[in-house]
Amino acid sequence: MNYSNDWYPADIIAALRKKGTTLAAVSRAAGLSSSTLSNALARPWPKGEAIICAAIGIAPHRIWPSRYYDVRGNLITRSMRARNKS
Repeated sequence: MNYSNDWYPADIIAALRKKGTTLAAVSRAAGLSSSTLSNALARPWPKGEAIICAAIGIAPHRIWPSRYYDVRGNLITRSMRARNKS
């Protein structure tokens, strides 16, 4: 299996459209600015990836295998940073 076969951003957007939503709508529903989730399309961001994947219904490592597997094909554990809300 080739783990560098990440989905193209257009494929992710199309998958969201097939679910009847848009990247901007998913972003706003998560309490973010309408363009914030587009960052996850261009660079690793576990929280954003999780939000997008929840909307599509596919695990993040299926959409971005290069972000979730090492060179040997082992699944990498990635975590979201906890934000200190004080």
